[in-house]
Amino acid sequence: MKFNLLHPADQIVAIMSRIYDSGLTTTSGGNLSILDDNGDIWISPGGIDKGTLTRSDICCVKPDGKIVGPHKPSVELPFHASIYKKRSDIRAVLHAHPPKLVAFSVIRRLPELNLTSNSRRTCGSIAIAPYALPGSAELGEKIAAEFVKGYNIVVLENHGLVIGSDNLFDCFMKFETLEATAKLQINASKLGALKMFEDSELNLASIRDHMTMDDFIVGRHSSEECAARRDMATLIKRSYRQGLFGSTRGTYSVRLSDGSFLITPFGVDRAYMTESDLVLIKNGMKEYGKIPSRSVRLHKLIYEKHPNIHSVLGAEPPHAMAFAVTDAVFDPRTIPESYILLRNIQKVSFSSVFVDIENVVDMFSERTPVLICENNQILATGSSLLDAFDRLEVCEATAHSIIAARDIGEMVHISDEEIKEIDDAFNLN
Repeated sequence: MKFNLLHPADQIVAIMSRIYDSGLTTTSGGNLSILDDNGDIWISPGGIDKGTLTRSDICCVKPDGKIVGPHKPSVELPFHASIYKKRSDIRAVLHAHPPKLVAFSVIRRLPELNLTSNSRRTCGSIAIAPYALPGSAELGEKIAAEFVKGYNIVVLENHGLVIGSDNLFDCFMKFETLEATAKLQINASKLGALKMFEDSELNLASIRDHMTMDDFIVGRHSSEECAARRDMATLIKRSYRQGLFGSTRGTYSVRLSDGSFLITPFGVDRAYMTESDLVLIKNGMKEYGKIPSRSVRLHKLIYEKHPNIHSVLGAEPPHAMAFAVTDAVFDPRTIPESYILLRNIQKVSFSSVFVDIENVVDMFSERTPVLICENNQILATGSSLLDAFDRLEVCEATAHSIIAARDIGEMVHISDEEIKEIDDAFNLN
């Protein structure tokens, strides 16, 4: 979907629906706006149910202050207008009260961005603005003051956050990423001290080999390829709904019988992923006119070294990733299913995925189908797409249970004798 081709009112409805449906705002909370080229400000209305918003509900505020539409604009219009006035490069503003970021706003702290490379790369840097009455000129001044300093993301004390960008989708991507980062930090804090990467390491995560591959023109699409595209698109969208993915975060790939493989594209919204968006990789070349995920080289090497692996998934599920940003050991011997599917999970360092990729790939085996990449992602492999997806789901569910157990008592793992019994019963030896 070409989001930028939607009318501003439709863009606001689409993004507000995603925010509300994800539980990141309430019926009356939050507001979005877009500054049109002619100076009009399109903004969500005040006092209208965010769960049933339609394009006809969106207000248009003319440069002379005239309001077009059936409702009053959001009470926060003054700070939207102030940001547009102070920053000519900003054309969209998002304001909401997502639960995990509100937790930070009420303790008046900012979440750590160096927990994952994606958080730092997507969000850049953030500021915090002092409290002021909602809808007041004072609040608008305090927010605008931080934007004047060059910040595009401002957390508001005891309120929520404001994000500005040149387009509304980018605002949403930053919003979604920052809330996921806040959730990750809260989960990780239950496991131990946070482990963050150094700013100097960020360049490692910016390698763009995926953009320098030669192109080839695809001829006929086999039925095998078409089925793989269909199944991948279905599970990618499901992963987004389940919170395993973000809008442009997360990579799935599937190997085809001729040695080629399909992989998710770079920078394409996972919520609306279609079969045609996926990128075919063959003989080291990429499908003409498309850009594959940054992880394409890693996936390619995994397939070359492990003929039994036919799917590789990389994601940032919020509970499993808590083990990637702490020194806590992920021991899946919680229930039989978790042990059977995950076996012996290993960790690799943040930098090794970029500078020691061959050794990382060698770590995969039948006993180690899942790797935790510190400050980066969870990598799950399988004999099929569904097998790998099942492992990713079980990995996240298991991590969720372990973290929850910390709150209620001392955890008891399945014993060595019981593990041997499972190994014998399910031929895992």
